[in-house]
Amino acid sequence: MPEAFILFKTEPSHERDVYLSLTSHEAVQEVHALYGEFDLLARVSSDSAQNLTNLLMKEFRTIEGIRDTQTLIAVEY
Repeated sequence: MPEAFILFKTEPSHERDVYLSLTSHEAVQEVHALYGEFDLLARVSSDSAQNLTNLLMKEFRTIEGIRDTQTLIAVEY
C-alpha cells in the first residue's frame, strides 16, 4: 500500500482548520502538530500509487490555509 508523509506550512492562524480538514480525510492515517519550520505532519496511505498521486496533487492542494508542503514518499526494502 503506497504511503507518504507530508509536511505542511500553513497560513498564520490556520493551523487548526487545516489540522481538522486533514483528520477528517479517509486517506489520512495520522496528523501531528509541530513546532519549527513546518506546522503539521500527516501520514497518508492509498490503495495505489495513482490514487496517492491524485490525493497529493489535487485534494490536499485545495485545502484552504495551506501555504506550502513537502512530501516524503515511503518505500519498502
